[in-house]
Amino acid sequence: MHNFRELNIWKDGLKQAVSISRLCNTFPDYEKFGIASQIRRSAVSIPSNIAEGCSRNTDKDFIRFLRIALGSSYELETQLLISKELEYFYDDKNIFDENNKLQRSLHKLITNIESKIIE
Repeated sequence: MHNFRELNIWKDGLKQAVSISRLCNTFPDYEKFGIASQIRRSAVSIPSNIAEGCSRNTDKDFIRFLRIALGSSYELETQLLISKELEYFYDDKNIFDENNKLQRSLHKLITNIESKIIE
């Protein structure tokens, strides 16, 4: 079992979720229950699944939740790209860079844990 509060990946995911929520506050009011809501859910899902995975007793279960978090990060990226195309915000490269960094970190953590399982 891992302490999620000590994981940098969880801290980064939490920071990203807050940034994304603030970004969604700038979206048009008519999107409050549309794509803005979906974006928030995807962003919140990332650190939430990392935390939930930490509560599991096996590394296999932990990896499963890390993969769910990774899937949420790709879902988030897609929704942000759609929102950008709809001109709900301008191309803030930092938002995409943060998410891509988190994706790389998740991939790396998954790979590292998997290599320990195989050994």
